[in-house]
Amino acid sequence: MKTVGLLLLSNIFMTFAWYGHLKERGIPLWKAVIVSWGIAFFEYCLMVPANRSGFANGWNGFQLKVTQEIITLVVFSVFAVFYLNEPFEKKYLVSFLFIMGAVYFAFKK
Repeated sequence: MKTVGLLLLSNIFMTFAWYGHLKERGIPLWKAVIVSWGIAFFEYCLMVPANRSGFANGWNGFQLKVTQEIITLVVFSVFAVFYLNEPFEKKYLVSFLFIMGAVYFAFKK
């Protein structure tokens, strides 16, 4: 649970680092990059402990990555709908369900 919580928090930071500047069209690119790097620092402060914790508790690298990708999609979906005001279409849901299949197979014994 600690691993998933840290991955969730790190992905919130990274989503804002990567996509938060999209609505701010007047900011020069170099400023957006520097601000994004600053935000990404906090993402790394959470992601590295999340991966270490998960690995120490028996998760392998593939399981950590697949879990991180699912969390990224969930966080980004919320961000895109509520921050970027983009519609969530049925085709996105279908594509996410296929990715959830990847999680199932990654953790299948």
